[in-house]
Amino acid sequence: MLNYNSPINDSKEYNNLKISEVESTFKINLRGKKREFITNIGKVLSIIPPVEPNTSSQNKDLNLLWLSPDEWMLYSNELMEKNNDDKVETELINSISKLNYGSVTNVTDQWVIINIKGDNVYELLSSSCPFNFTSFKSKKRSVVQTIVNHVDVIVHNKNNNDLNLFVRRSFSNHLWLWLNDCSRFI
Repeated sequence: MLNYNSPINDSKEYNNLKISEVESTFKINLRGKKREFITNIGKVLSIIPPVEPNTSSQNKDLNLLWLSPDEWMLYSNELMEKNNDDKVETELINSISKLNYGSVTNVTDQWVIINIKGDNVYELLSSSCPFNFTSFKSKKRSVVQTIVNHVDVIVHNKNNNDLNLFVRRSFSNHLWLWLNDCSRFI
């Protein structure tokens, strides 16, 4: 993994909202269709990959987000030890990529996670997002890929009024500034 230098490294609070960058947790993109691919993910991670669109599954340490019928993103709940990150990635590579069941790609340095908590989370996102959050906000662990202020994001509903936004690193500062600016007026 590259040396991670956060583009944001900040936390702000406004009117029942807390916006903060989640410290670098590892993120791995998994792609595959074969039955052995799904089976080996379950064996290595102790998580069954979700097959229903826009859902996620998790265990104590890891989250697995459904992105498409043959693509998932794995990320850790908390900052994990470097050795654990490498161990999980190595086990996935050995049981999936090396056996030609699918691909395992470390995308830790590609994505920044911004956590938004508070009563006004959906008002903030709805001010510049075409997605209708009406049913989304009641479904814990749901996932959606959408646009917020012209920036592609993946939104993971962790809990009531507690969201993780995955944004590409090159757009993270722009989105961060917009979220903070817009939050002051909600």
